[in-house]
Amino acid sequence: MDKLLLITGAAIFGILGTIHLIYTLFTTKFSPYDGAVAEAMKSTSPRLTRETTVWKAWIGFNASHSLGAMLLAAVYLPLAINHHELLQDSLWFSWLPVLVAACYLVLAKKYWFKIPFIGISIALICFLGAAWLLNT
Repeated sequence: MDKLLLITGAAIFGILGTIHLIYTLFTTKFSPYDGAVAEAMKSTSPRLTRETTVWKAWIGFNASHSLGAMLLAAVYLPLAINHHELLQDSLWFSWLPVLVAACYLVLAKKYWFKIPFIGISIALICFLGAAWLLNT
């Protein structure tokens, strides 16, 4: 059962991360409704550096955020499927996805919207159940 819970939680992260990356790079779903806002973002830099624009940073942050979710899936799907004993023998590897999912859940609640919050909540429940089963 813990293997199925890990696979489910990791798959949710992989799917959400992949959809987010596709939306970021190939659609306008993360563009503001007000075109003037997008133009302002494209024509100004953050105070940190003039080597980029706020728009490019926005796209980069969204893409790297997607890659983080996809990385969690890319690590935990093969671990759960092919190296389950590593998860059984390691408190760190069994609880790490719980920590990561909990952090994503806080971000989803504070900054995002309903769909990622629900998906991450389900993944977190799966990871919690798996960690508990692996460590009892």
